[in-house]
Amino acid sequence: MTYEEILREMKAHANPDNVAGMARFGINPQGTLGLSMPFLRGLAKRIGTDHTLAARVWASGIHEARILAALIDDPQQVTSAQMDRWMRDFDSWDVCDQVCGNLFDRTRSGRRKAAAWARRGPEYERRAGFSLMAAIAWHDGEAGDDVFISYLSTIENYAFDERNFVKKAVNWALRNIGKRSRRLNKSAVACARRIAKQDSRAARWIAADALRELTNPKVVARIK
Repeated sequence: MTYEEILREMKAHANPDNVAGMARFGINPQGTLGLSMPFLRGLAKRIGTDHTLAARVWASGIHEARILAALIDDPQQVTSAQMDRWMRDFDSWDVCDQVCGNLFDRTRSGRRKAAAWARRGPEYERRAGFSLMAAIAWHDGEAGDDVFISYLSTIENYAFDERNFVKKAVNWALRNIGKRSRRLNKSAVACARRIAKQDSRAARWIAADALRELTNPKVVARIK
């Protein structure tokens, strides 16, 4: 499919009612068509992998087009500079998470970017760091435990952030790391207990929610 054909098909399936519903869940309605993930995944399958086309689709600025770009890009061709450019464009939690979980976590620079972005100031840029940590913990079977031990230190340092889209991503990263292995479960639980002692509502919420899952006997039993 050509760039023009892709945009034409996306716009033909636009659903304004969905846009209103998405806005209620904190998704930026600006430039949003109201397309579902199953539609975007089906479209991506028809397009196939195309790094050059992905860059052009991203540049359209359309909300769902940016999610689609992550689905069709080639992680082996994604550069560090491209990751930084796209990260700075994030203006909604769903685009952030879809790009991190469908593309950036499979790139050569992904592990390093997760730690670096978590230290950035803007809300979606910091969320990208922790969302990427969560995705790497879930998808990267080759990463050693030491990668995630380092992430736990960053999680502990930034658990104070009260911003909704940050604290939820911090919590998500902590929980995913704690479910990766028995060793990491113990480390994540210890981290959560330290976070619980911080003088921050966000930190206490992150810790309580993570401990509820990571100490659940049914959850622990499934961890190898």
